[in-house]
Amino acid sequence: MPFEIKPWEAIAEDYGCTILLGNGASISVNPSFSYGSLLQHAAENNLLPGDAQRLFDFFQTNDFELILRIVWQASNVNQSLRIPDERTHAAYVSLRDCLIQTVRDIHPEHDAVSAHLPSIYQFLKRFRTVISLNYDLVLYWAMTYGLDVEDQHAFKDCFVDGGAFDDDWQRFRQPIRGDRSTTLVFYAHGSLVLCRNLVEQERKIHNVQDGLLEAILQRWQNGEVVPLFVSEGTWQQKVASIQNSYYLSTVYREVLKSRQDTLVVYGWGFADQDIHLLQRMRDTGINRVAVSVFRGDQAYCNRIFQMIHDILGAHVEVEFFGSESPGCWIHPTH
Repeated sequence: MPFEIKPWEAIAEDYGCTILLGNGASISVNPSFSYGSLLQHAAENNLLPGDAQRLFDFFQTNDFELILRIVWQASNVNQSLRIPDERTHAAYVSLRDCLIQTVRDIHPEHDAVSAHLPSIYQFLKRFRTVISLNYDLVLYWAMTYGLDVEDQHAFKDCFVDGGAFDDDWQRFRQPIRGDRSTTLVFYAHGSLVLCRNLVEQERKIHNVQDGLLEAILQRWQNGEVVPLFVSEGTWQQKVASIQNSYYLSTVYREVLKSRQDTLVVYGWGFADQDIHLLQRMRDTGINRVAVSVFRGDQAYCNRIFQMIHDILGAHVEVEFFGSESPGCWIHPTH
């Protein structure tokens, strides 16, 4: 018997706790996000420097951010100790420029996605917590769009003045400056807007929304910072990268394990390399899950229904809704 795939508006009132966003959410905003991986794009477009593949092979990873950070740190250590090593520095510069060009190739500018931001904002404001697995700027741009909306709702990512993460994140649920409701936003795999500096401090990059992407790439180009996001790899490699970041590990240890009763999943394929995130949500009180389905894919429904019961428990009610139905993500209400 096929699963019923409901309109979002038919079930929306039952959900308001947590939403998990996957890459399908970004792809619906702009098809350029449908790339297989950053490394794949770089390789296919002959952007990878000669030594790069040796580094990826040696460290047994496809994670661009990890390799860039390792080589950046090695180059900085050599420079600080005045160790002559032009090859390491050259490898860093080549990898950095490769990553910059790759991101510039695939990431749309603000103007290309701005028409969708009002709908995304209205959809997300109903949730107490937004957890994004995407490292692009769409979610951040939707948050900054909301700064000009006078609806007494606040989106907060728990980064305070100076760009540092405040690990007392629960306190941000309290309304401030007359706000009546609050949504907390977390980047479970990091984001282009996050970075590490020379002494491994993790920061958020601030800039006007229209020029944010170029400002980020310019800071990478200047060698001031390296990006903070987990781009590729097996689930073991991703967990290792998460544990190597104070911010990401806090999200993994605390936010995913916090009490919640409902979960909405939008645009996520429940891939093996990311399923550890759902496993972290076990025993948090979730009793109902709503999952977006693209154009009536019953095979997907069958697989996900069983997976959710296996991981979260057979007691959890699972519902499916059309990913293109009115009122969800980029699709306006009736």
